[in-house]
Amino acid sequence: MSAARSALVTGGSRGIGAEIARRLAGDGYAVTIAARTADTLERTAQRLRDETGGEVFPFAANMTDAEQLGALVDAHAWRFGGLDLLVLSAGTGTAGPVAEMTAKARERMLEVNFRAPLTLIQHALPLLRKSAAAAPERGAKIVAIASITGVAGEPGLAAYGATKAALISLCETLSLEESRRGVSATALSPGYVDTDMSAWKQGELGADAMLPTSDIAELVLAIARLSARAVVPNIVISRAGEQLWRA
Repeated sequence: MSAARSALVTGGSRGIGAEIARRLAGDGYAVTIAARTADTLERTAQRLRDETGGEVFPFAANMTDAEQLGALVDAHAWRFGGLDLLVLSAGTGTAGPVAEMTAKARERMLEVNFRAPLTLIQHALPLLRKSAAAAPERGAKIVAIASITGVAGEPGLAAYGATKAALISLCETLSLEESRRGVSATALSPGYVDTDMSAWKQGELGADAMLPTSDIAELVLAIARLSARAVVPNIVISRAGEQLWRA
């Protein structure tokens, strides 16, 4: 176990977020997990406590509600005092060509995939700076789960990829502005990961052709262990096969 640190993980009730939270709790972090549905969140929190023996605090918050996002950060601060690692894993996606994209789908992807992370970062920066100042060699980290579609376009995923490209850019700029204070941000940009969110693709791709959530969690742990002197803007994770730049 490492020295006491805390992390906040959005999208923490299932999929990539739940696996990241499990690994962090097992590594000694006190973890707040956030998601929209309280019942699912509480079940995940109890499972992670049972599996890791760690402290896992569930907090229900809708990523489209700015007030709830502020309350989420406040609740983490009240419980743990500081924040060493913010993991932005909540996301949503709708597939379809640009010509047929609805305003509702477009706005929801913008809200959840970009506006919510930006809002959370703004609320969390004072806590992250505080933790970085208390541990200047280690600093504090932000890790955002982006997508390879934010780096290379994919037919049918225009708005999703555009929101992830914005998230990648946000991480880069944030590091430029904050890394001298010990706070840096990294985007992780994987191809398809074997989660509920990618189940619609399994008629074309089997689960064994997708990335496991454990690979994404492993990279989050690695980034969290870097010194404050290291800034990693973006890591692209492609799937095995004959093409690198595709989801």
